[in-house]
Formats: sequence, C-alpha cells, structure tokens
Amino acid sequence: MLDKVTRQKLVVIGNGMAGIRTVEALLERAPDLYDITVFGSEPYGNYNRILLSPVLAGEKTVDDIMLNTVDWYEDNNITLRKGETVSMIDRRTCEVVTDAGDRVPYDRLLIATGSNPIMLPLPGKDLPGVIGFRDIYDVDRMIKASTDYRSAVVIGGGLLGLEAANGLMKRGMNVTVVHLLDTLMERQLDPVAGGLLRKSLEERGMVFKMPAQTQAILGADRVTGVRFGDGTELPADLVVMAVGIRPNFELAKKAGLYCERGIVVSDTMQTYDGRIYAVGECVQHRRQTYGLVAPLFDQAKVCANHLAMKGFATYDGSVTSTKLKVTGIDLFSAGDFAPGPDKEEIVLQDANRGVYKRIILKDKKIVGAVLYGDTIDGPWYFQHLRDGTDVSHMRERLVFGAANLGEGGVSGQNSVAAMSDETEICGCNGVCKGAIVKAISEKKLFTLDDVRAHTKASSSCGSCTGLVEQVLAFTLGGDYSAAPKVKPLCKCTDHSHDDVRRVIVEQQLKTIPAVMRFMEWKTPNGCHSCRPALNYYLLATWPGEYRDDQQSRFINERVHANIQKDGTYSVVPRMWGGVTTPSELRAIADVAEKFNIPTVKVTGGQRIDLLGVKKEDLPAVWADLNDAGMVSGHAYAKGLRTVKTCVGSEWCRFGTQDSTGLGVKLEKFMWGSWTPAKVKLGVSGCPRNCAEATCKDVGVVCVDSGYEIHFAGAAGLHIKGTEFLTKVETEDETLEVIVALTQLYREEGWYLERMYKWCDRVGLEQIRKRVVDDIANRKALFSRFAHSQQFAQTDPWAERASRGVDRNEFAPLAELELA
Repeated sequence: MLDKVTRQKLVVIGNGMAGIRTVEALLERAPDLYDITVFGSEPYGNYNRILLSPVLAGEKTVDDIMLNTVDWYEDNNITLRKGETVSMIDRRTCEVVTDAGDRVPYDRLLIATGSNPIMLPLPGKDLPGVIGFRDIYDVDRMIKASTDYRSAVVIGGGLLGLEAANGLMKRGMNVTVVHLLDTLMERQLDPVAGGLLRKSLEERGMVFKMPAQTQAILGADRVTGVRFGDGTELPADLVVMAVGIRPNFELAKKAGLYCERGIVVSDTMQTYDGRIYAVGECVQHRRQTYGLVAPLFDQAKVCANHLAMKGFATYDGSVTSTKLKVTGIDLFSAGDFAPGPDKEEIVLQDANRGVYKRIILKDKKIVGAVLYGDTIDGPWYFQHLRDGTDVSHMRERLVFGAANLGEGGVSGQNSVAAMSDETEICGCNGVCKGAIVKAISEKKLFTLDDVRAHTKASSSCGSCTGLVEQVLAFTLGGDYSAAPKVKPLCKCTDHSHDDVRRVIVEQQLKTIPAVMRFMEWKTPNGCHSCRPALNYYLLATWPGEYRDDQQSRFINERVHANIQKDGTYSVVPRMWGGVTTPSELRAIADVAEKFNIPTVKVTGGQRIDLLGVKKEDLPAVWADLNDAGMVSGHAYAKGLRTVKTCVGSEWCRFGTQDSTGLGVKLEKFMWGSWTPAKVKLGVSGCPRNCAEATCKDVGVVCVDSGYEIHFAGAAGLHIKGTEFLTKVETEDETLEVIVALTQLYREEGWYLERMYKWCDRVGLEQIRKRVVDDIANRKALFSRFAHSQQFAQTDPWAERASRGVDRNEFAPLAELELA
C-alpha cells in the first residue's frame, strides 16, 4: 500500500453521478493511488438525479435515491467538501480555489460539473415561482408549491418536462404542458408514437397547449400566468422550465481549457491539459454531448482506467436508448428514426391495445426503433442495433419480437427467456442478462434489492425494473437449485468445454475417438468445431503421449503457413524478440527473389512476412530459411505468435531494463507451445510503452525497481487494455510468472477463447491468487509448461523441408489427360 505521503492528489469538482462513478471505478482499480477530495455544491452525498421524477411524484423519498451517503466517503478515506463551490482552477500552480479563498492542490483534476437547466430569456423569468427541474432543491420547491397552489405550467414537452408534469399532477396540481412543436418528445418519438403518448397522458388529466410559443411570464411579486405568441394567456401559480440542459463548462473555460459546446475531451477523457480530465454532461466528445446516464458511466469507466494509470481504454461514443419514467406508460426509443430515401420501415399498430412498433432498417441492419405500449423487446432490438446485426433473415417476423422468432429455443416463450446472455438489460449501467443470471445463481439472490446491490441493474433510472424482475423470476423458477443451462461445446454434444476437459483427465482419455465414445457424441466423427477443440485439449493434457491429429487442425496449422485470398500462402520466419541480422535479411531477400515472392512486408509484431508463396513451394522456401538458421514464426498458430520489444536500456536513454534481452529469453523459452487461442507478448523498457505491452495477451513494462506484468489485453476486433497482474524484481521471476500464467490458461481456457475472455470468465482475482499468491502452485504450473516444451519445440518447417513429413499436403494435384 502506498504511504499517504507518496500518494498523488486527485481533486474532483462535482459530486454528481458521473464524477462519483469515476471515483468508484478508480477505487476498484487502484484504491491506494490517490488522496481524493470531492467538491459538491449541494449539501448531500451523491444521489441518483435520474430518480428525481419519482421523488416529485411521491413514489420515492430522497433517502431512497441516495447512491453514496456521507459515511461512504469516510469509509473510503475521501474528503467530501459538500456545500462548497470551486471558483477558479489555477493550472499554473495546479490548485483549485474555492469561493472562500481556500487553495487545494492537485496532481490530477477531474471536472464533472454536469449541466445547467436552460432558462428561457423571457420577461418575468426571474419571478418567484419560476423554476427549473435539475436537483433536490428544485424538487423541494415544487413539492412546497403543490401544497400552497393549484395550477402549474410546464414549458417543454420532452422527457424531463413530461416527468415533471406527471409528478406535479400526482401532487394534486392542475398541469398544462406547453410545447413548441406538435409532437411530444420529438427527439425520441415519431409523430404516431408521440400522438399515442399524448392521448394516454390526456386520459390521466394532463392538458397540452401545442404547438405554442411562450412570449412572457406574467406577475408582479410572484408568477400569475403565461402569455403566448398568439396573444392568449394561461393562469399559473408555478412555472417549470424543462426545455433542455446546457453543459456547465464556465469554470473550465475560465481556466483556459478548450471548450466548444462543452469541455472538449479526447477518447481518454483528457482535456487539452493532460493533467485534467472531464466526464459527464459538461463534456463534448467527438462533437457530441450527452444528457443520459449510460454514456456518462461509459466515460467514467474509461476515465478511471487512465487515472489508475492503466492507460489503455478509450471512449468511442455511445448509442443511447430512452424510456419514460411515468408509471403505467410503456415507451422505448433508440437510434435514428428520421425518414430517409435509403431507409425502410416496418410498422405494427394495434389501436385497440394501444400498441405501436416502428423498426427502421438501413443496409439490412436496425438503425432505429420506437415502441409504445409493448416495450418488452426494447433491449433485444437495442442489442441488434448496437451490434450492427444483419437482420435480413428474420425481417418478415422482426416486428413481432424475439419470442416469435424462436430466439429462445421455443417459439412464443417468455421474451426474457428468449434473450441471449449478451442482451443488455440495464442500459444505464451496461448490465447484460448473463451477468444478472450469473449473480442470481452464484450469490443466491432472491430479491430485486439483492440484484441491484450486486449488479447495479435497475439501480439508476429504474426503467428496466420490470425486465430485471422477469430475469429474476425466470432464473429462480419453481426450484432454485436448478442451475442455468451451460452452453455445449458444439452441436455434436450436450457437454460443455469444462466438462470435456474434466472428463479427459478423470477418465484418462487419450484419443479423440475415445472421448467421443465415452461422452456419447451425437455424431460419429464430430465436426469442424469440436475436432480441433478435442485435439487441443488432448495435446495440452497429455504432452508427449498424445499424437497431434493434423486432420483435426485448420488449414493454416496443417500446412504451417497462412492461406491468402488467392490461394497462395504467407511465410513468417521467427525473429527472436524482433531482432534480426544482416545474414538473415540477405537470406529473406534471396528467398523472395528465388521464388518470385511478390510482397515482402514488415508485420506489426516486428517480423517480416513473405506473401504470395505457392503451396508446392513452401517446403523449399522453408529449407532455404532453415539453412540461414531461421525457424517457423508460428504466425498461423493457436500458440505463441510474437514477443514484441523495444530496444530498452541497451540503446534507449529512457530504458530502465534490458527489454530486448528479456523478450528474447521469453520467446526462446515459450515458442512452439500450443494454447487455446493465439498469444502475443510485449516487453517495454520503460513506462513509455513503445512495445505496446498494455494491449497484448501478456505484457511486461520495465520500471526502475523491476518488472510490471500485465495480461488479458487485445488490439484486434475487440480493443481492450490489460489487467495488472503483479510486479516482480528479477527477470527469472518475470519468466516464471508469465509461464505459469500461460500454463493456467492452457489448462483451463476454452478452445478459441482469447486470454482476455478467459480472464473475464474466470475472474482476475482467482487468476492472481493461483499464479501470484500461491507460489507453490505457480512453480507447479511452470514445471508442467517446461515439461510440455520438451515435445513442442520442434520446428515444423524443418521436419517438412528436410524429412518430407506430410509431403502429400504440398504435392500439386495430378493433371489428368482426357482421352
């Protein structure tokens, strides 16, 4: 644990949901890195601003919506300066200055000042009784007004305005909603859905004046009415302006930070001053500002990652969905539903039931959805929208939802059962169905409050509460002891990957047919999914005993080269740690000329790729490279691919350790090993991270006092930074930890499961416990890996070039002459 004296100082301006969610995520990642001070202008802890509408409606109390009480700050050693306002940021001295003149220093500053309600510049806007709807103070004033007065006008027919109007109506006031346009919630709804919503609210007693232009607010000592552009007037004892919000960035602008419509931030949530971060409604990212909670929480995760000095996550923007928090009205909207010549619409309308669905497609994908009256499939449509799914194969029945497509396995079953585990249930907190089901099952949860406490699902806006309750009911069923169904390895068996691996060991099964017979495979010879998986599991379990089945490998692994789109192959010789010599380069050049290889390219993993090699030439190409002392780079393998290095302390003036030498040592020890999926390593000689170690499967960052080991990163289709595993002092310890980690992955990973997915499934703490904390287990894992390497480190190129192994694989088909 860092000493208090050596901790950095983090100051957070803003005690709202985005800022404190960032702090929560930071405490999970680096609990001892900072002394944290939070400034909040309100006299409370952190509360759920989204649930102000239910408080106004009398459905919740202020205590109900508190997310972090004052005790939470004390428990986490956070200094909360509530009721205090920061008036200036002194970037020169790295201090913030309060209204009282106090100067508080920072090493890192997080601005989370949120937004302010837009108050229309109308005559009379400053009269008592004219308020916005933004915080607890506004709610208290509205509640007090509802006890003393009878008539209210809400200006704004958007999400916030309708929720304010509903709350005041429930408090007994006569409410008129004034809206500039002729469609309610026009940013989220099309005219048809807007009309259905208006009808439902009118049946409840809400009155609308729309389209209408507000001209002035009337009154002398207090508001008495509203005048409109057409000359008409409406009496009012209370006027609530809910016409929108404006990012609150004046403090940042005064400090000289670059601002446009908000504080401009990068994908890492940093401002133009690298020491200052910003999240929430006050920021502008890629020209977008956001007012919904889900994007703000996405930003918080990324910001926390960088404050924790992980330095890898990026925020790429958000796709948002909306639900109205008015009890009894089901409304869902997501994406882009504006008409266009390149779009097509699928519409279902049942006037008697008050159901309306409109799905908008573009290029065979869902780009927008509006649901009214029946919103159960909202998360399902939203998932397809976010994933960019090609829905052309289900187009005819798409509008009827997941259950009617048989997505859950039985057509017509409960929609929640039909949802995949990846379907997002709680958009605010990014919680998927699978995470909720897992928490219910593993932690024996029985109530909605339990689920909220463990997953955060339904703990923000609450609009997903019904869905969470359905997941709870679906998972528990009539018999809690029934475990959720495990995904089988493939269609040939009902057994999972874990079952197969366990049985292979327990029953001493050492051939693919033996596994299939014992586990009663449904197909006699398996398929393209299970045969390679079984081949790997047997190879990893019985090194030296099991004979690798080449016919159960994909083409690249069978011929030890990567097939290209024209049927030729690419050859990548291994260069230890990315280091080469003039003689190796000459040999590569000679091979390229001799075999007319059209393209020679440097790869991202510091190797040289020869592209366009004919299949029948592969053995001869390998023979020439072998003669120059080069072996297969295994660029085709579910195994160790490359170890990328920087030049480290040998040449670089910033290098702290010999990263090149360590990379070479790691690669020479680990090459040839087979793993569930490809594995890439990186070794950087200092925290500047030139070898990009923090986006690799395993990465080492050298520091003055030793070696930081990271793992579970990815930089392909999925972008993910690494998790910090441990720090060690010597190269030998580094080798031991990385080898043990890789062996644990080899023994427990599912075939084709990348290391970062394995980490997500198993859990970082479990892996750390078994590789870092349990030294005896670590040494045992290392020993098992070293044993298997006796049988793995045979160059497949040399075998095929000099001994003619599998020569039939490379012989061209005979040309037959027709008689």
